[in-house]
Amino acid sequence: MIDKPALPASVRSPLDAITIEKAARRFDIPCGEGTMVWRCWGDGEPVVLLHGGSGSWTHWVRNIAALVTAGRQVWIPDLPGFGQSARPPVGGDADALPEPVESAMRELLGDAAVDLVGFSFGGMVASFIAAQYPARVRRLVLVGAPALGVNSGWKLVLKRWNHLEPGKERDAIHRENIGRMMLARPESIDELAIAVHSGNLPRDRMKLRRLSRTDILRRTLPKIRCQVHGIWGSEDVLYRGVQDQLAPALACAPDFRGLVQVPGSGHWVQFEDAAAFDEALAAALQCST
Repeated sequence: MIDKPALPASVRSPLDAITIEKAARRFDIPCGEGTMVWRCWGDGEPVVLLHGGSGSWTHWVRNIAALVTAGRQVWIPDLPGFGQSARPPVGGDADALPEPVESAMRELLGDAAVDLVGFSFGGMVASFIAAQYPARVRRLVLVGAPALGVNSGWKLVLKRWNHLEPGKERDAIHRENIGRMMLARPESIDELAIAVHSGNLPRDRMKLRRLSRTDILRRTLPKIRCQVHGIWGSEDVLYRGVQDQLAPALACAPDFRGLVQVPGSGHWVQFEDAAAFDEALAAALQCST
């Protein structure tokens, strides 16, 4: 048996991210015409993290060690159609993913209830799972999730990058796009942010997503019976100028427990201010049921 490396205390570079991946246990679960790849770290009560659109497990690369240190078993899939996972059997948006994700959790975790954390697109997926499979989800934590129906006029223009060969020019465009969409502070756009973002984008095979522009999450929240928590960056571009409407929208959930807005952080809050995010997440996961 090959010993796994220790998790780095902080994740600052692509080499740290490689160490995080090497420390994982990997599981390939049948999905569509291939498999859904899951990674697992630690032991204890399970917490499942779902990444955002055009992402992979690496959206959580700076948050895994804190959860493991707190005694949690961390499970993260590459959602179907992203990262190293095959497309879902049918469909091409968030509503196509609850069944294959639940099927995989049943194979990996049996009937165990989990704490489910969803970032952005993954927040929609997590909410659908909580509504459709209530016995599966003990707590739901939404992070920068779209589709709350409070910013219908939101628009964002990103620069094209895929016509360029890998290199400095392409990385410069990624840096600019990350600043427009994902991170609020220029100094947050470091080598690791660019490596994660540029590594994930070409593997996105779910490019016709439309549900994030609707109010589907707001309409789903009343169907969720577990406790619901929210963690957002105060500068999340998806909700710029309407941050005061976030908590009332999330309160459509019958057991809404509260919203934490991390000051000065953007959409990818768990990366931009991992320490503050980890503290907020720990508090949510310790909230009595």
